Amino acid sequence: MSDTRRRVKVYTLNEDRQWDDRGTGHVSSTYVEELKGMSLLVRAESDGSLLLESKINPNTAYQKQQDTLIVWSEAENYDLALSFQEKAGCDEIWEKICQVQGKDPSVEVTQDLIDESEEERFEEMPETSHLIDLPTCELNKLEEIADLVTSVLSSPIRREKLALALENEGYIKKLLQLFQACENLENTEGLHHLYEIIRGILFLNKATLFEVMFSDECIMDVVGCLEYDPALAQPKRHREFLTKTAKFKEVIPITDSELRQKIHQTYRVQYIQDIILPTPSVFEENFLSTLTSFIFFNKVEIVSMLQEDEKFLSEVFAQLTDEATDDDKRRELVNFFKEFCAFSQTLQPQNRDAFFKTLAKLGILPALEIVMGMDDLQVRSAATDIFSYLVEFSPSMVREFVMQEAQQSDDDILLINVVIEQMICDTDPELGGAVQLMGLLRTLIDPENMLATTNKTEKSEFLNFFYNHCMHVLTAPLLTNTSEDKCEKDFFLKHYRYSWSFVCTPSHSHSHSTPSSSISQDNIVGSNKNNTICPGALRFMRRIIGLKDEFYNRYITKGNLFEPVINALLDNGTRYNLLNSAVIELFEFIRVEDIKSLTAHIVENFYKALESIEYVQTFKGLKTKYEQEKDRQNQKLNSNRFRRDAKALEEDEEMWFNEDEEEEGKVVVAPVEKSKPEDDFPDNYEKFMETKKAKESEDKENLPKRTSPGGFKFTFSHSASAANGTNSKSVVAQTPPATSNGSSSKTTNLATSVTATKGSLVGLVDYPDDEEEDEEEETSPRKRPRLGS
Repeated sequence: MSDTRRRVKVYTLNEDRQWDDRGTGHVSSTYVEELKGMSLLVRAESDGSLLLESKINPNTAYQKQQDTLIVWSEAENYDLALSFQEKAGCDEIWEKICQVQGKDPSVEVTQDLIDESEEERFEEMPETSHLIDLPTCELNKLEEIADLVTSVLSSPIRREKLALALENEGYIKKLLQLFQACENLENTEGLHHLYEIIRGILFLNKATLFEVMFSDECIMDVVGCLEYDPALAQPKRHREFLTKTAKFKEVIPITDSELRQKIHQTYRVQYIQDIILPTPSVFEENFLSTLTSFIFFNKVEIVSMLQEDEKFLSEVFAQLTDEATDDDKRRELVNFFKEFCAFSQTLQPQNRDAFFKTLAKLGILPALEIVMGMDDLQVRSAATDIFSYLVEFSPSMVREFVMQEAQQSDDDILLINVVIEQMICDTDPELGGAVQLMGLLRTLIDPENMLATTNKTEKSEFLNFFYNHCMHVLTAPLLTNTSEDKCEKDFFLKHYRYSWSFVCTPSHSHSHSTPSSSISQDNIVGSNKNNTICPGALRFMRRIIGLKDEFYNRYITKGNLFEPVINALLDNGTRYNLLNSAVIELFEFIRVEDIKSLTAHIVENFYKALESIEYVQTFKGLKTKYEQEKDRQNQKLNSNRFRRDAKALEEDEEMWFNEDEEEEGKVVVAPVEKSKPEDDFPDNYEKFMETKKAKESEDKENLPKRTSPGGFKFTFSHSASAANGTNSKSVVAQTPPATSNGSSSKTTNLATSVTATKGSLVGLVDYPDDEEEDEEEETSPRKRPRLGS
């Protein structure tokens, strides 16, 4: 349905008496068989799903507000509202509701808001009591009027009747004229009565009365009446504040008079609700729900009108980024955008999406980059608030901007580096701004909210960008504070090159590249040199290992990062202290969790230095784990070899039977065997197997040596030959030349296959069957947890 007259937004009132946006769609009124009556249906414009299905109950009180709103309650604590795009659509649905209830469409409310006991009392009253007679609007009647207004607040039906009487007789404007008279005469008693009267009228919670009271003609007099609270010795000066102190500043002239009037009205009504009116009691807490709705829908309308005025927004951005703009003007522009973004939170998700995309298109992020670097604390604070709205709305939009910016700007002036510097240099003793910026930075680098599409992976792209362009800014204070101790500095630098989760918790993508490093080989295991290790660095390494993430484990082994830890343990000697316990616990964790890659690395490279430590069974336990895994791998190897030998034997047998024995120039079997009949196959097979075993024993002596200790292959680590750059296939590439002693090609082929089996584990993948088995063993890396978890 494309008719804009029927386009509506659906709202529900939450427990905090705030309106929640439930979506945008098109409304219709139709008979629903399941509900057995005419009903209001709203279907989402995005996918046609049902947003609302509400039967028009003959006894439900529907209220029409501000020409484009219909509000009603379906249960005691469940209020609904339809906000129409056009007045014509609201009038059309209102007529349908009134038709079902048998009401005149000219009314603003279809039913009296009464409870059951009130309704019973109402039915017993004579007809003449249905009307409320208002006292004449005179100075000497103010006390009587105040008593009347106060008395009806406890009765829903009397509140409604009083509201209708006030509206029909134009009573509010007459009361405000009396206010002016009382103030001129300095009639304090009359002013106190007027305070009670105006406050009570606000508590009637009637939208039609609000439209009169908050009009340009009346609103300042309403504020004036509310200054004279009888409980105060002296009246407040709210009007003085609104007219002199809180002056409205047009950062760019607003040519739309309706928009300007709506902004003035919203600010003043918000001031009445937040500042002037006292906090409502439990009895009064629902009296101002319509006032809250009035402010809410005003803000929605303001944002929509500003967003549609592209000329206005373009001029604002032009001045905000103009170097010639003075600081005072820029401060006003930033504060305007802060208020603008705050108002945008009232928009529904689709409209809020369009709103922030419009700001991004106009250049809000480059503008923030300028103002966040200003010395003015107020400006920086407002800019941080704006930046938080943008990050919370779309972290990906901010990431995309900063990566594009890096192609044209130096690292020092990148927006994200400006944010980091502001976080580091926060002068607030309580670090309020730093904490806010830290939260935004964590959101930006959190892989959980990064996009992954077929064409790009945001994790790898952004994290690579961050390491290359931002990490040095973030870690600069840490490195500066540890520069006196070179060992500590090197250790910190090495770890922070891999991850900066010591400061922030998100994990990293498997696909992004990280600079490799190596510890100086001067520090041999067990040396007496000073191997002081920084306790912050040890905790950091323990946390990384605690992730049990092979991505990190590979870099730990590649960089030989266990060496300084083990050196520190050995240099600590027999002293039983915190360092000893922390290091032992780290290795015990590896043993208990059976982290195979780290276990293999530790045993192969450091076990000789650690086997003398017997006061704990940790290192012997690691050796046991290592040997068990090695045995398992050998069993797997033998199983694969048996399958392959059987397969090769079957192929040779088939070739043996199928070859043409009379073919000239080929000798298939030994002459003795050639004369045997087919019935003697078992004997031939036995001789064949004897020849095979002899050849296999001979080949064992010619196998290549291991290139590194314990060079068997784990499924998650590199083979020894691959690590040393050797070509494992070279061992099996050569086929022994045919001899002239009559050995058969069958035997030669078999020997070649055996050599391939024994030469290198890497050669196993040359067989299709083995590839399938390896693929089944390898599992995809599990989701990387956060460092802080």
